[in-house]
Amino acid sequence: MEAKELIKKVRKVEIRTRGLSKHIFSGEYHSAFKGRGIAFSEVREYSFGDDIRSIDWNVTARLNRPFVKVFEEERELSVIILVDLSNSGAFGTNNQFKKELILEICAVLAFSAMLNNDKVGVVFFTNKVEKFIPPKKGKSHILRIIHEIIDFKPTEKSTDLTEPLRFLYNAIKKRSIVFVISDFIAKDFSDSLKITSKKHDTVAIQIYDQRESELPNIGLLYAQDSETGNSTLINSSKKVVRENYKNWWAERQENLNSIFKKSNVDLIRIKTDEPYIAPLMNFFKKRGSRR
Repeated sequence: MEAKELIKKVRKVEIRTRGLSKHIFSGEYHSAFKGRGIAFSEVREYSFGDDIRSIDWNVTARLNRPFVKVFEEERELSVIILVDLSNSGAFGTNNQFKKELILEICAVLAFSAMLNNDKVGVVFFTNKVEKFIPPKKGKSHILRIIHEIIDFKPTEKSTDLTEPLRFLYNAIKKRSIVFVISDFIAKDFSDSLKITSKKHDTVAIQIYDQRESELPNIGLLYAQDSETGNSTLINSSKKVVRENYKNWWAERQENLNSIFKKSNVDLIRIKTDEPYIAPLMNFFKKRGSRR
């Protein structure tokens, strides 16, 4: 992609997603992710009704009158976004490809975190970690992330979530908010997810297309796996074929539900032909009400 075209596309994504983050998601994001805990702020003189357990005995002894410690919520967070750049993202039958939706959601989350004064980092992955951008603050850093997602060319085609989750566990020492954006068409990753979710507050965002969940009745279909290159001929005019495929998809979703539930990981499902605002808003509001 030429430089001028790339800059234009980055700007377009910024205008759309930053506006959504500022006017729609900022309050909900803040409520959903309030900080890691309580941090010491200052000391002040004891007032009637203060909890005696908060008395700072060292300062009290030194100044010969009672002082208490004041604590406040520790606001700063690090947000790490794991972005699936495998070939299955180059699929979409209606409004957009899955990879385009992944880009927008990543940008919305990054700008929401920026407005919340949080650090943002990303891990691009396929069947390996393709690129790691360490967490930092600031608009220029977010624009760099968007630029990289648009222009980055992964070296591999297939998906393996185990590797990026293992990398994340080792690379990020402090507890962080982790968003994994993927279609989750991958080998079993349950063990790695359990380990990661014990250390980090993890949220899965599944991106999928309507045609991945059901086959249309349009006769013979030539289908090719974009990650493996394997191809097959499907007779979609047969009801039993469509029913079997629909059942396979339902079983796959149930399996994913089980994996995420056992790992204590929240799941957001977003389709390529539907607005992503409502699913994200519902998640933030539901998450905020649990705190």
